This record gives sequence, C-alpha cells and structure tokens, in this order.
Amino acid sequence: MTTPKELKPIKPRKVPAAKPRAKTARKPPVKKKTQTFSWKPLVIGSLLVLLSPFYYGYVVSFFSASWQWVKNIGQNPHYRNYKSFGIDIPTRYKIHGIDVSYAQGKIDWPKVRAMEEDSVRISFAFIKATEGLLTVDPYFKRNWREAAKNGIRCGAYHFFRPYKDGLWQARFFLQNVNIESGDLPPVVDIERLDNVTPEEMRKQLKTFLKHVVSKLKTKPIIYTGLSFYKDYLEGDFDDYPLWIAHYNKPELKAGKNTNWWFWQHSETAHITGINHTVDFNAFKGDSLQFEQMLIR
Repeated sequence: MTTPKELKPIKPRKVPAAKPRAKTARKPPVKKKTQTFSWKPLVIGSLLVLLSPFYYGYVVSFFSASWQWVKNIGQNPHYRNYKSFGIDIPTRYKIHGIDVSYAQGKIDWPKVRAMEEDSVRISFAFIKATEGLLTVDPYFKRNWREAAKNGIRCGAYHFFRPYKDGLWQARFFLQNVNIESGDLPPVVDIERLDNVTPEEMRKQLKTFLKHVVSKLKTKPIIYTGLSFYKDYLEGDFDDYPLWIAHYNKPELKAGKNTNWWFWQHSETAHITGINHTVDFNAFKGDSLQFEQMLIR
C-alpha cells in the first residue's frame, strides 16, 4: 500500500487592492434670496401725508360734502339752502347776480366779487340810477364804477313813475347813465300804477321804451313783479326781455311763452361786503346767451 504524496500547501492569490474613489468636491447649497420689506419708507410717507395741510383739506372737504348731502335728504335737489348767502337758491341756474341802490349803503365791491359758495358767485349787478324826473341815486356813480372795476357786469335801472311823462323820464335817465359796450341793457322798473289807469301807465311806459330804443339801438329790460306783469303788462310788452320778481319759490312759473331772462327769487340775501340784505337774481340762460345779451 502506497502512501499519498505529501501535498504542497496552496498559496493564496493576491487580489489587487481596490483603488480609492476620487473624492468630488461638493458644492455648497445655494441659499435662496428672501426679499425683506422695509417699513421705513411707508412710515415716513404716511407721516408726511398725515401732517400735510392738503390732507386735512381733503378730509374736511369730504366730511363737509357728506354732511351737506345728509342735510339735503328730502329737499328739492334743485332748490337748496346756501348757508353763506342765507337763502335758498335754485340750482338749475349757473349765472347769479344782485341788484342794489342807496338802501345797501356803501358797498365793498372786491368782497362782493370774492364771495363764493359751491360755485355760486356774483357775476352781474343791476344798479339803481334814477327815479321819476328829479331823483338820482346818491350811490349810483360809485357803484357803477366800482362794480365794473371788479369784473362784475353792470346794468343801470330807472324806477318808473307812471304819473310822470314817459319821454322826459327816459331823457332824464339817459342823461345820468353812460351805457357802454359790455354793459347789460338798461332796465325800467315798473311796480305800481301810482293812481293812474292801467291804460295811462302802459302809454307812458311805451313812450319811455321807444325813446331809449331810438337812442341806444337796443331793447331795455322790463323789471316787474309776477302779479303786476300778469295783471297789467302781459300781451302788451312781449317783445321786451323781462326781469321778474317772485320770491322764495323753487321755480318761476310765469308761463312757457313769457320772455323772461332774469328772475329775482329772493330779497333777503346776505352778501359779504354789503351791510344790508340784498335782492338775489338768476339768469335763465347759459354763459353764451348771457354774453349775447350785452351791449355791443
């Protein structure tokens, strides 16, 4: 029996060592930019607004308009109270004026012109010049000069006395009034019969008007009360522009065919610069029609 050969020990294989992996540099994480809100400009801007006088002006104006709106609830929107003037004014009309005489005393016309509330201001004035055959209003020349100097359109009026001659009244009026281009037409104020018949009154009035037309080449305005017009003038003087007195009403109901252009709607207006109450008037038309009415 043979014995096996002696086995040689097996040498283990050399396994190459694994190469270390190259390290890659890691990028740092990108930080997201966050917008930060600065309160400083907002705070500074708010303070500037709050401290501004214009801001308070807007606030006062807003609350004033709101209060006026609340006060006017239930009232006629076309006839409301104007506090500074102390009267109700028809708001359909945009051109307003007054008429004055010695009864208003010495007038501060710059203050009259400067007065305004909610776009209502004095744009024209009818000024008493004469009465009858002998009376000249003592304040006429001053009012006539100073009102025009302050940009107010003026018209002169004569207080007519039916018991006196119409022709001589017209001559007396024109002798004392220098009517120029840009003035309102002259006015004859007829309010009473003076104990003469309506026929005699109309006769003398027509004589007065005819003479003024012949001299000035323009038709005078006839001023009268609504009832006097309907009782004694309607139908006889329809070609002449009318200025009608009818107080404390939202509308002048004189009839659609009545040729009225001026409406004396109050006799108790308060005007800055005048120490006595004043008659307040509205012009029926727009600014173009007003300009067309002026003396050329």
